[in-house]
Amino acid sequence: MASVDVVDETFLVVPRAVVAAAFAPPSAWRRFWPDLDLQVYLDRGDQGLRWTVGGALTGTMEVWLEEVLDGTLLHYFLRAELPGDVPAKRVRREIRRRQLAAKEVSLGLKMTLEAGRAPGCPPLVS
Repeated sequence: MASVDVVDETFLVVPRAVVAAAFAPPSAWRRFWPDLDLQVYLDRGDQGLRWTVGGALTGTMEVWLEEVLDGTLLHYFLRAELPGDVPAKRVRREIRRRQLAAKEVSLGLKMTLEAGRAPGCPPLVS
């Protein structure tokens, strides 16, 4: 079992292809996860990406994009290890830091991609 195991889900009222495009360029990966070195091992197109993770952590990460109602459910999974023998307290801090970072990415995308959409209204982008 990975010492850093983070799962997050956020609903975005935009089409799946729009969310996929936000994750497509490698420059976005560096912006979202600056201390991780990512290598795609499975490109699922509009359904998301899976990476091997190096750098500050070693493991795997996935963004799975699921069409739901009039939008996209963004699923995020990070399963990784910190390098070396790490005290439990540091592992707990790292898990919390990664949980907050995951939510920052998804809510940042939500604010950007849904910009101008009034609550309860359909997506602006089709």
